[in-house]
Amino acid sequence: MSGERIFIGAAWPYANGEVHVGHIAGCYLGADIFARYQRMKGNEVLMVSGSDQHGTPITVTAEKEGVSPEDIAERYHEMNAKAMERLGISFDLYTKTHTEHHEKVVQEFFLDLLDKGLIDRKSTEEAYCPKCERFLPDRYVEGTCPHCGYEHARGDQCDECGKTLDPKDLINPRCKLCGTTPIFKETEHFFLRLSALQDDLMKFIEEKGHLWRPGVLKFTKNWLESGLHDRAITRDISWGIPVPVEGFEDKRIYVWFEAVIGYYSASRLWAKEKGGDWEKFWKEDAKHYYFMGKDNIPFHTIIWPAMLIGRGMKTPDHVVANNYLRFSGQQFSKSRGITLGINEVLDAYDVSALRYYLTSIMPENHDTDFDWQDFAARNNSELLAKYGNFIHRVISFTADKFGEVPPADPDEKDEEFLKKIEGYLNEVQEHLERTEMKDGLSSMMKIAMAGNRYMMERAPWKELKSDKERAGTTMNVLLRVVKALAIASYPFIPHAAEKTWDYLGMEGSIEEHGFEGALEPLETGKKMEKHSPMFSKIVIEEEKQPLEGLDLRVGRVEEVKEHPDADKLYVLRVNLGKETRQLVAGLKKYYSPEELNGKKIIVVANLEPAKLRGQLSQGMLLAADHDERVACLTTDVEPGTQVDGTAPAKKLKYQKFAENIIMVGTIRDGKFIGDKEYEALFPGEIEDYEGPAGAIIRDSRAVVLSAGGKIIAPDKEMPDGAKVR
Repeated sequence: MSGERIFIGAAWPYANGEVHVGHIAGCYLGADIFARYQRMKGNEVLMVSGSDQHGTPITVTAEKEGVSPEDIAERYHEMNAKAMERLGISFDLYTKTHTEHHEKVVQEFFLDLLDKGLIDRKSTEEAYCPKCERFLPDRYVEGTCPHCGYEHARGDQCDECGKTLDPKDLINPRCKLCGTTPIFKETEHFFLRLSALQDDLMKFIEEKGHLWRPGVLKFTKNWLESGLHDRAITRDISWGIPVPVEGFEDKRIYVWFEAVIGYYSASRLWAKEKGGDWEKFWKEDAKHYYFMGKDNIPFHTIIWPAMLIGRGMKTPDHVVANNYLRFSGQQFSKSRGITLGINEVLDAYDVSALRYYLTSIMPENHDTDFDWQDFAARNNSELLAKYGNFIHRVISFTADKFGEVPPADPDEKDEEFLKKIEGYLNEVQEHLERTEMKDGLSSMMKIAMAGNRYMMERAPWKELKSDKERAGTTMNVLLRVVKALAIASYPFIPHAAEKTWDYLGMEGSIEEHGFEGALEPLETGKKMEKHSPMFSKIVIEEEKQPLEGLDLRVGRVEEVKEHPDADKLYVLRVNLGKETRQLVAGLKKYYSPEELNGKKIIVVANLEPAKLRGQLSQGMLLAADHDERVACLTTDVEPGTQVDGTAPAKKLKYQKFAENIIMVGTIRDGKFIGDKEYEALFPGEIEDYEGPAGAIIRDSRAVVLSAGGKIIAPDKEMPDGAKVR
């Protein structure tokens, strides 16, 4: 037992919604796997996190619901604490930031840095909404990222490229509450003097950076090399921790400065509530690991270390940042409604199945995708068929044929097999030492697969007929492997591992036992009983979307040129969010270039490219056509927004696409009136809409076109039933 002290901090989730599978795969599951492994090694571990209750996402949600920020913060803190517990995330303390204890520690931290000259007071221009008549916190301002073009970037950071921002950096900024373009007014605030700590941070990176993942190190170095700027740490808001300086009573310490102090305040609260010694975890001989998603990298590799260096405190050793887990190709986002709540999933599926799947697709080095069919397939073909089946076969066969752990006289083949299993056990530990959770899981599964193969090779059911002692040895060896598998799987799927441990009748906990002696023989004569299989097959009915096979997206026309060789055609440059395409359209007779420029149109994005009079067209826009009148289908959402019910799909030939019946009509009383009356289907969340719309006719029903919560309709008056082409 090494007896090291390991501090683990997991990023604090905003308490403005339920934690979803993206959060778990991106941060908390990895932290838990690592914490369990370290405890198995005999190390002293302190793992903390909690709800970030003062962030502006909380106030945004509260204003939408017409309740207080505290109501929102407490509601989701309780919900998320329950989710973490159900998942088995083994925090030593999961707390929250809206407490007297945290407020006191943050103010103490603030004043100490102020006394040391690392916090400045100066006037600055901040975003102000003339319609709402209020200063806007960074997260109340949205716009286009100047670095990557992402159109939902926040005033503090772009979630797409990870760059930190200032509201002034945004292109086409808008108030998140009312959509008004903000102005910038002068106000006085405190700033953390990051520029004064640049050299110290460079030295910190040189000492610790070699321990980090390449992506984390590269991101951090790019930040430092571009030069650090002092950063405001107070805001003109009323929700949060008061600034402990006279004259600043109407301002609050901003969340990005306050929340990271939660690691320190939670350590002290843990000691106070649990009787532990927090100080030993904050000394230089302790190792500090921080787990987060990639959007949190600069706060943990630049800002938090700067604050700690400023106070002469223990700095991070390892910063473990994952990329994004996406859902059907889109980034999980509570604010945009792309989410899959943990409690909802656990109500339907086994916790071990979820932990196993999320570990297997953990986005350690690149973005990955959550897929229901893949979830079922991995449960059925791996967790059930290999892990669970091996354990069930070994224990049930032993219980049925011997009733107890039989004695053993291993031969050379048995010893070679056990040596191989020992190698896999070492692999698991080596990967976990390097925080490689996916590879560690793969090595753990090698034990189950090797055990299954060995049982088939030895065929104890055949040995039993000719040599019961030999069959007993085989089962004794396989029981040792089941025990080793329980130990190796404990960090990843502790619930299943503990069940296996109980089936084996082992005393004490897996954590206390640890990896040492994992392959030691079980006590001969120990009673073995049959048990039910741990896992069940998961069958997920594949839901066919009403618009399956179509990839329709919103695009914004950014340039209109006349076709060089055709009098009736335009050549358009259309922004589809993450890409720009060229479209050729026969609209010259119906629209001027000025009328088309900036228009948000609907693009068939999976149409096979074609040349029209020598110009490449990479898709087709949708427009209604009737009696020499043409009207583009439009809607006012961001370019790149997927039309509800559609998704990226394989390329379509035009003839195949033309088989779709698309028309415009009027929605009234839940019906679509086109060339006749249809039952209206709404793939998106549209409520109480009456008026013009476009729809695709499927199975004698009208699938109404919408995107981002808004109906897609012709931009000019058209008669009901006019065809779209």
